[in-house]
Amino acid sequence: MTPADHPYQIKTEIFEGPMDLLVHLIKKNEVSIYDIPIAAITKQFLDYIEWMKMLNIDFAGDFLYMAAILTSIKSRTLLPSHGKQDEDDDPRLEITQALEEYLKIKSAADDLSAREILNEDTFTRAAEKKAAALDGDDDEMISVGLFELIDAFQSILDRVPASSHLRFSADEISVKDKITEIVDILEERRSATFSELFSENGGRSEIVATFLAILEMVKLNLVEIKQHTQSGMIRLFYR
Repeated sequence: MTPADHPYQIKTEIFEGPMDLLVHLIKKNEVSIYDIPIAAITKQFLDYIEWMKMLNIDFAGDFLYMAAILTSIKSRTLLPSHGKQDEDDDPRLEITQALEEYLKIKSAADDLSAREILNEDTFTRAAEKKAAALDGDDDEMISVGLFELIDAFQSILDRVPASSHLRFSADEISVKDKITEIVDILEERRSATFSELFSENGGRSEIVATFLAILEMVKLNLVEIKQHTQSGMIRLFYR
């Protein structure tokens, strides 16, 4: 069966929404929110939606609504302009203003979550400190979201011959079995890099099963995923 028929369905609500994907794409393309290459960003946004569909990641209608907005803005930017166009007439302002507000709210939320809480039995930042201690160096680590994981997953999938189709069979390892494998590794080692969880000899279907297993473990709050700011390496920590 194809990934779309796979029983596992991961909801994006446990990760991020369409505005997070937009921010991710803007950072990835190293552009300003005030000068968005709307055609390229729209195409990439739609590509991520296709990836989520292929992996049977259940995403909210907000993603499709945002895709429609981006497509509309792209269409308006392609219309011929008559005479000098005022900056306020730039169709991209619609999404720029929304991004400004979202980033302000996100920044405020991040500031609140970064504050030390006096009562340890209420909240604690011990998980982040433990992650750094387990790593054994001073490299700062930041949280990883769904879209960074999809990027890392694509890189791993690109190493496998394209002739190997994305199909599952009853004889192949299941997502539940993959979760058990990963839990065994993390119980023994406490942490592992994202890439080393994927078998070098595995086919595309096994790679997809491993990725879905990781997403399911995030959903179940079994793992915390961090990325080294210096090396870019993604690491899973057992909670």
